[in-house]
Amino acid sequence: MASSCEYNNFLPQKQDTQPGKEYLMNPPPQYSSPEYKSSNKLQGKIAVVTGGDSGIGRAVCNLFSLEGATVVFTYVKGQEDIDARDTLEIIRKAKSGDAKDPMAIPVDLGYEENCKRVVDQVVNAYGCIDILINNAAVQYESDSLQAIDDAKLERVFRTNIFSYFFMTKHALKHMKEGSSIINTTSVNAYQGYATLVDYTSTKGAIVGFTRALALQLVSKGIRVNGVAPGPIWTPLQVASLTEEEIARLGLDVPMKRPGQPIEVAPSYVFLASNQCSSYVTGQVLHPNGGTIVNT
Repeated sequence: MASSCEYNNFLPQKQDTQPGKEYLMNPPPQYSSPEYKSSNKLQGKIAVVTGGDSGIGRAVCNLFSLEGATVVFTYVKGQEDIDARDTLEIIRKAKSGDAKDPMAIPVDLGYEENCKRVVDQVVNAYGCIDILINNAAVQYESDSLQAIDDAKLERVFRTNIFSYFFMTKHALKHMKEGSSIINTTSVNAYQGYATLVDYTSTKGAIVGFTRALALQLVSKGIRVNGVAPGPIWTPLQVASLTEEEIARLGLDVPMKRPGQPIEVAPSYVFLASNQCSSYVTGQVLHPNGGTIVNT
């Protein structure tokens, strides 16, 4: 039996459906920190965050609001309603300056017409899109390729990469010079993960999408970058991993612990802010607890 020092301090837990639900997690993920000091880095910007109701998405929405942005996020209706309601309240309280009221949009982003509807709704309400965060994702563990049927493969690809294409395609019509696109990939794209072959494949595709699109849009003054988190305490983990895997989450990285969403979200602030990263495009940041990757 493994000794207690080989385990993190999370209680064994498992959610049986995806998407996972943050309000059921114990302890809840950390989306904020008193140590974070905002400085109007995104004042006046209109930001769209897919999968923004929980996990990393919630933390990003919170920091963007603190930095002065008007924030819109998407969530899955009927499954993430409670988390979406909580996040909307969080970013309303964080709203600063001349930012407009935030908005939460229920949608299945795997289909182009739905992504177009989201973009149209945002533009009708706020006039443009300055920052697009492609962040929605699902993952299912499988011991072999034989266990990945057509339906599961399609769902993972539709959510994790098709939605990035579709959201970006339609958002670009309303983005201008100085705008920013940030895509959430994963450390798994760089080192693999034996039981997440389909998920890892989509995350690798996101890296390629980010690099190619950055080159395509550089002449328009639109920057495209990515963030590749390591093991982070989010609803995605408890909805897809076993209780044993949750108990060991993050122990294989040099810092010997999982990260919290608030430890990832500042990477998005940095990449979204022209005052911080105006000379950065086609790059991926790696908040992963010290894992060295070949970028």
